[in-house]
Amino acid sequence: MPFIGNQPALSYTSFAKQDFTTSATTSYTLDNPVANANELALFINFVRQEPTTAYTASGTSLTLTSATSASDDMYCVFLGKAVQTVNPPNGSVGLSQLSATGTKDATTFLRGDNTFASAGGANTPYFEAYQSSAQSGISSGTTTKITFNTERFDTAGNYDHSTNYRFTPQTAGKYFVYAGATIGTDGGYDAYSFQLHIYKNGSSYVKQADLVNPSYSISTKSLNIFANIDFNGSSDYVEIFARTVAGSTVYIDAGLTTGSFGAYKIIE
Repeated sequence: MPFIGNQPALSYTSFAKQDFTTSATTSYTLDNPVANANELALFINFVRQEPTTAYTASGTSLTLTSATSASDDMYCVFLGKAVQTVNPPNGSVGLSQLSATGTKDATTFLRGDNTFASAGGANTPYFEAYQSSAQSGISSGTTTKITFNTERFDTAGNYDHSTNYRFTPQTAGKYFVYAGATIGTDGGYDAYSFQLHIYKNGSSYVKQADLVNPSYSISTKSLNIFANIDFNGSSDYVEIFARTVAGSTVYIDAGLTTGSFGAYKIIE
């Protein structure tokens, strides 16, 4: 009968034959697994045996109804090899059959591209810090580093909370970096420009700005900023800076509820 597609390769597969060394037993092991007795033709002393009556078969186990003797000639032909689909025996499929790459272990899984990848993990390293006391007396228009000097957590000790107030992760990868700050003025309603920056390696990487009409100046402003940033795992670092234009000096409020600085590695 005509059909669409390539000729199935299975049509060219020859039936396999297995010769047995007989003894006074009813149990034998097959070279190829089968689903049932109908998938092989068994011959004893050149006489074909009736499936399910003279013998049963499942997987690689062949069981006879009556025991053979050492002088018997017994062989079988695997009909199922050409006409059936057999589930592979447990443990029979390995990396060579899958052509998979990577490391197989309890924490990996096989992806659609035939590679083993991490099945998950923690977003480490990570840290978060806040200011224990306010920064005050900051001149208007001055870009100032915020001194987040109190750590909530720091899994790898990569945040400097006492000198440079910077995060320098020692594991390469992409990180989610975030910060928030509440900025006020010492002169009341005289501020009209607020900025919050994430600096990478000494330069502004991303900025969040709020410009207020000078005729309607305000006294305080809360800003939040975040970015996904690549780190080389050795020398790349980030810091947080703020800049406010006001008619008087500026302060950056303290406390976890008014602002914080943190980052964590993104699982890739």
